Amino acid sequence: MSPASIKINPDLCKKCGLCVCFCPQKVLTGTPGELPKVQAVEKCAGCLACFDRCPDFAIEVEVQGS
Repeated sequence: MSPASIKINPDLCKKCGLCVCFCPQKVLTGTPGELPKVQAVEKCAGCLACFDRCPDFAIEVEVQGS
């Protein structure tokens, strides 16, 4: 799995929780109503599910070596 960097912009995030729900590797944690946290970035497969599902464009994912 590729090392990745995941950033959540708190100014854009509406705290809906979709990124947490759709991450197949459970990299993000949290519940609707709170800002998601990046808990296990080493598990990130670079699939961009969190980025693709974010309705607020609040997530930036950079996969190293891509």
